[in-house]
Amino acid sequence: MISFIVPAHNEEAWIARCVSAIRNATESVGEPYELIVVDDSSTDATALVAEALGACVIHVEHRQISATRNAGARRASGDILFFVDGDTLVNTPVIQSALRSTRGGAVGGGCVPRFEGSLPFWWRLFYPFMVGVIRLRRLPGGACQFCTRVAFEAAGGFSESHYAAEDALFVSALKRQGRFVVLAEPVVTSGRSLRAHSCMSVMRLLMRFAFHGPDGFRDRQGLDLWYNPKREEG
Repeated sequence: MISFIVPAHNEEAWIARCVSAIRNATESVGEPYELIVVDDSSTDATALVAEALGACVIHVEHRQISATRNAGARRASGDILFFVDGDTLVNTPVIQSALRSTRGGAVGGGCVPRFEGSLPFWWRLFYPFMVGVIRLRRLPGGACQFCTRVAFEAAGGFSESHYAAEDALFVSALKRQGRFVVLAEPVVTSGRSLRAHSCMSVMRLLMRFAFHGPDGFRDRQGLDLWYNPKREEG
């Protein structure tokens, strides 16, 4: 069985699209699945919307993406785990390709994100470079990652000592367990943060990662992009 784990904080504007995309894609594949939305301290209708669409909703008070994902994994019963952000849309080809990869011996993998909506000019210039790095280093972000349960447990889950870059640490841990893949098929994710934050603020985070690696993100300071985001209505 596939377990989809969706961490969500105040995702009322996106969660219906996220849950519906998972349901439609997986039902077309014909695989048994469960869909768990981990509602982390939301103050909007995220949980109500997800429950109305048939998702199993659990409530946590972490405000930390790693701990929220791990909480969903503990509740999950599938042998393949999909971690899908609440503002990301998966599709049938992604699920089919992920299943082929894991059943062919891969321990896990991820997807290149495509960002919806109008995007700043600076990001359109940077995006091809980002895609090249993802594919060359096999280092996708956390919008959509998957792995076998065995590999997840062997890797120790997501690091709860980090407030960002936990997805890069998780990928590194999975690679130590076996073959890790980046799928040819992309997923669509929200471009709202790129529209709401300046080029300089995003570049500061990239430089922080470049100079300090994941250990530069052991606290929330300077992480407004994720922990104090500017929201759009859709």
